[in-house]
Amino acid sequence: MLRAGIVGLPNVGKSTLFNALVANAKAQAANFPFCTIEPNVGVVAVPDERLAVLAELSHSEQIVPTRIEFVDIAGLVKGASQGEGLGNQFLAHIRQVDAIVQVVRCFEDDDIIHVSGSVDPVRDIEIVNLELALADLAQIERRMERTRKQARTSKEAQFELTVLEKLSAALNAGTSVRQVPLSEEETVVIRPLDLLTAKPLIYAANVAEDELATGNVLVEQVRAIADQEKAKVVVISAQVEAELVELPPEERTDYLAALGVKEGGLQSLIRATYDLLGLRTYLTTGPKETRAWTIRAGMLAPQAAGVIHSDFEKGFIRAETIAYADLVKAGSMQAAREQGLVRSEGKEYVVQEGDVLLFRFNI
Repeated sequence: MLRAGIVGLPNVGKSTLFNALVANAKAQAANFPFCTIEPNVGVVAVPDERLAVLAELSHSEQIVPTRIEFVDIAGLVKGASQGEGLGNQFLAHIRQVDAIVQVVRCFEDDDIIHVSGSVDPVRDIEIVNLELALADLAQIERRMERTRKQARTSKEAQFELTVLEKLSAALNAGTSVRQVPLSEEETVVIRPLDLLTAKPLIYAANVAEDELATGNVLVEQVRAIADQEKAKVVVISAQVEAELVELPPEERTDYLAALGVKEGGLQSLIRATYDLLGLRTYLTTGPKETRAWTIRAGMLAPQAAGVIHSDFEKGFIRAETIAYADLVKAGSMQAAREQGLVRSEGKEYVVQEGDVLLFRFNI
């Protein structure tokens, strides 16, 4: 399951956003730092309107969406990499996620205390990113000490040392690991380190309700930083997300439309995360269930089958494939077969977004 860690300074709206995203989470949201000490974890169904349509066509008994896990990690502060504010504990939690969602406060509110005394997204981002970089530097330096000894007799260690020295120089120059061009071999070498600044990053610019559609000057400051860092920006409002939770599902669309937006923060964050990580969704449907499956872009049919069960990949014969839009237009799988819309694809087929698949295999 995809894991996204929600990080940021204290009192920027992390826990409020987390509670709203998972709806039934029990994270506290209070007006003081370090309210969240242990990471709160919530599993969220990924919204996908295609599932209900396919379930109706197939008369499915149930719908099973793909899911994403959000981890609410306590607020970081200056000095976190040296243990300030329980920083080492919090940084360890971040190493376990696939992507980082850094919540940045882009709203003014005299009733909500800012840990630094004023609202300044550029400063806040610099504080958090510096602590992540310092934590990476400390880890790289420890690894380099061990690798230097091995490099006397090992070519593999010599290569690793070269990569580590490159990353150390970049971090010292203020460049994140994700911005450093690395070959596939170099990427493999550093993967076990789980470097924080190597993880895909999304900035969630948290704005007031009346600025959700338009953004503001502070949001533009965040965008400028993201453009330099190979990161994405999603404009969200933790306040709006909290209010959406209280509304019946049928009223949420009208509420968002009144604010001038088409979707809530959950959809925006998930879409950005999938895009950043290069993820795709394929679908399976039948009388028992209609289900969504998450794969990496470029996956071949046998690998996609293996997401369901490893035996499917081992015994893969072929994949019966149809595009979602073609199936809906045909009205049923039987009609689609009669119209020649269902294709038989082999082991070299690259699964596409929205493919509806039926795998044939031997065990």
